[in-house]
Amino acid sequence: MKSRRDKVIITCAITGGVHTPSMSPYLPLTPEQIASEAIAASQAGAAILHLHARDPKDGSPTPDPAIYQQFVPTIKAACDSIINITTGGSTRMSLAERLAYPLVAQPEMCSLNMGSMNFSIHPLAEKIDDWKYEWEKPYIQNMEDLIFRNTFRDIKEVIQTLGANGTRFEFECYDVGHLYNLAHFVKEGVIEGPLFIQCVLGVLGGVGADPENLIHMRETADRLFGRDGYRFSVLGAGRHQMPLATMAAIMGGNVRVGLEDSLFLNRGELACSNAEQVTKIRHILEELSLDIATPDEARAMLGLKGADATAI
Repeated sequence: MKSRRDKVIITCAITGGVHTPSMSPYLPLTPEQIASEAIAASQAGAAILHLHARDPKDGSPTPDPAIYQQFVPTIKAACDSIINITTGGSTRMSLAERLAYPLVAQPEMCSLNMGSMNFSIHPLAEKIDDWKYEWEKPYIQNMEDLIFRNTFRDIKEVIQTLGANGTRFEFECYDVGHLYNLAHFVKEGVIEGPLFIQCVLGVLGGVGADPENLIHMRETADRLFGRDGYRFSVLGAGRHQMPLATMAAIMGGNVRVGLEDSLFLNRGELACSNAEQVTKIRHILEELSLDIATPDEARAMLGLKGADATAI
């Protein structure tokens, strides 16, 4: 397997919509915390900042554009990293809610889950005794009976609506079938390259975090899109974050870290910030003699429209 030796793009997912405040005191919740964490992650080497919003009153996920506006422009003004706004949000949000802020911001990049799926961390509900907010425990427990919805029609709507503004996508693929869903849209002419595929491993409901699964996803993507038809990145959930990111880099890919994906820096040690995780993976990459892509280099690699062409 021949490895691409381009510079490595580091994505940092700052807060997400899955973990709750009781799981870590370091999870950023307020607009000020999210902005501060994102700026520090950029300074540590993250070329892409993947952003969700939370209600500052209790840390619950929110799609409210007014909340996003309290931190996204601050981040843009303070650093040159690519701003990537979620279209996933949470399993409780409708498609219209998930698109509300991306349609306002017209960002360079948005995430896009490539299919409906079971997506859950409900077993964690039994491991926490002290909850800070009333919403948290039922939020986690009820994931057992919820589906993250992204039908073919939903996906097409996201691509066509946001794509009309020049937004490109981080195609999040939680299983091999999601790669085939992506190939379907490429064949239909709905999506054009360059493709940026985020292989997500280790989420309950998706493909497991086994190295063999990553190899299988990479080989499948090669068959579907051709080695030069896409760039791939890897997100390993929880304790799999650093091992799978390292493996991805060795295979010629890019990496994603951040408190959305894992709350830990080492076994049993909570990460105190997103920047800590970025610094750690950057150190690993540099020890492997790999170069880190700057935001502008990442823009060129992914064919993005540029920060000045957004409405942020």
